[in-house]
Amino acid sequence: MEIYQIPVFDDDFYKMLFRFCINISFLTIIIRFLYYRGSKNKEYFFTYYMISVIVFFLCFTLKKYELDLGMALGLFAIFGIIRYRTNSIQIKEMTYLFIIIGVSVINSLANRKMSYAEIVGANTLIIIVLSLTEWFWTLKHQVSKEIIYDVLENIKPSNYNLLKQDLEFKTGLTIEKISIGEINFPKKKGKNNSVL
Repeated sequence: MEIYQIPVFDDDFYKMLFRFCINISFLTIIIRFLYYRGSKNKEYFFTYYMISVIVFFLCFTLKKYELDLGMALGLFAIFGIIRYRTNSIQIKEMTYLFIIIGVSVINSLANRKMSYAEIVGANTLIIIVLSLTEWFWTLKHQVSKEIIYDVLENIKPSNYNLLKQDLEFKTGLTIEKISIGEINFPKKKGKNNSVL
């Protein structure tokens, strides 16, 4: 049955649903159990899911048409450089965005030459590599903060312990390393400032 020469139902509908289930399952592992567990950032939670769903359906729909390589790469590039003008995206969040777009493209554009075992295997390997890098990141990751410190007497090498105790007291953080970036000696009388 057709309406205006467009079929009402096609067998590809079942294929689309099956691939969508594969896609959303692996994306849930990536977004919920890898990204969110490490960052606890809900800001990108909604964004990652919606971009992945739109990319999947867009690619699956365009797959039915013959596209030249230039157009396909152009579409991929457009989605790869998505930025939000209100906030700049950190490198890690941009990397996850690229991974999510890539996984959705793989799951939607794989043709008959690629078996479901290969699709699931590719998704699984992406998750394994991502898990290992996240684990390594949590082991080695240190957060650095730049602050303006007002007690110049404590920045002397001999007063390192005093400086560390004072900074830990004022910030409430456990400090492992201190580096002094800039010292400002004002010419006029006033508060002395240094940037750590």
